[in-house]
Amino acid sequence: MKAAVIVFPGSNCDRDVAVALEASMGSKPLMVWHRDTVLPDLDLIVVPGGFSYGDYLRCGAMAAHSPIMREVKAKAEKGTRVLGICNGFQILTETGLLPGVLMRNRNLKFICKDVFLRVENADTDFTRKHTLGDVVRYPIAHAEGNYFVEPEAFRAMEGNGQVAFRYCSKTGDVSDAHNPNGALSNVAGIYNEAKTVLGLMPHPERLAEDLLGGSDGKTMFDSLVEALR
Repeated sequence: MKAAVIVFPGSNCDRDVAVALEASMGSKPLMVWHRDTVLPDLDLIVVPGGFSYGDYLRCGAMAAHSPIMREVKAKAEKGTRVLGICNGFQILTETGLLPGVLMRNRNLKFICKDVFLRVENADTDFTRKHTLGDVVRYPIAHAEGNYFVEPEAFRAMEGNGQVAFRYCSKTGDVSDAHNPNGALSNVAGIYNEAKTVLGLMPHPERLAEDLLGGSDGKTMFDSLVEALR
């Protein structure tokens, strides 16, 4: 399996996700600078979290126009799996690879804490080692994680199984009480129509080994390795 992690000025989770990938893959992913213009043949591209370009203008808006993102988009449109985490999710919506937008949290504050997520679709390369309804614990760290898309588009997304994760309680209850940022329908992550691109606000790489306080996030990376090898 061949994987790459895209690195922008302001990325701060690129090495974290590279370590998590290496633990599951058994080999190091390629680290690709944002000004590069060519990507080799890959099975997986990760657009990591952080504050690309200092989050100036709008989160992910400047990074979406980096030279490498043209290649990422071209690869994604040909079926290469793409995972966008936190700022990476914001970048993927800005490129049009994922529908919707990430707005300011409803409390207008940066939120950094562990949350629980319910797996809404376990039939993808990203979640195949989960079962439907599994509850996992991932950290969040964002100020713009409030997902929104127009109601008609969201109905179509739900019907197509594009909701990947929802914020929930420890026991899997999905309600506004367990919605940290005001996201539409408690959405924490979504797929594209083909389920080959996943964007999510929480950070699986930050809880991918027991030394970090938990290993729930490792299941996602193990799922990808199992699917793409």
